[in-house]
Amino acid sequence: MKKIALIAAVALALPLAAVAQSTTPAKPAAKAETTKKAPPKRQVTRKAAKAVEEVTPISDDTNIVLSDADLEVAKRVSLGKAQCELGADVTVTADEKKPGFFTVSTKGQKYRMHPVESRTGAIRLEDPRAGAMWLQLGNKSMLMNQKAGLRIADECQTEAQIAFAAEMKKNPPKALFDGADGEKK
Repeated sequence: MKKIALIAAVALALPLAAVAQSTTPAKPAAKAETTKKAPPKRQVTRKAAKAVEEVTPISDDTNIVLSDADLEVAKRVSLGKAQCELGADVTVTADEKKPGFFTVSTKGQKYRMHPVESRTGAIRLEDPRAGAMWLQLGNKSMLMNQKAGLRIADECQTEAQIAFAAEMKKNPPKALFDGADGEKK
């Protein structure tokens, strides 16, 4: 019986306590009014960042010394604007001050690249600081971010590469296992 009376008393006291709390006036937040709020952080828009990137010169200070073989590879680099898949484009320009070095740019990104010898015969330009690589074949090229393992631009072609690809379609190269007479071995 004592338990029931205790439960009943608590049950009656709880609503009264809630009413008592809601009727007490709230204390003004004096501290909140006296402290100054920090100024909001400013966000840089993508357009502003791109504008800054376009006018910021690429560092041409490099300790890379190109070999004679690298300079020969540099002579074969296809220059100009290459149209890529998905509407992207990449522009490759030679550095007039330092033979063998190139500026490769796309979508507000610029890379200072130099040739690196390739065992396959493909033309390979690298920017070791940014981790970017431009791989150029006779009929197409691609720009990669080696650090992230991503293709930045793929299936890129300059006018010279488009002509080379058309010639490959007309006169396909001999397959690796074809003999001198064209028969498969």
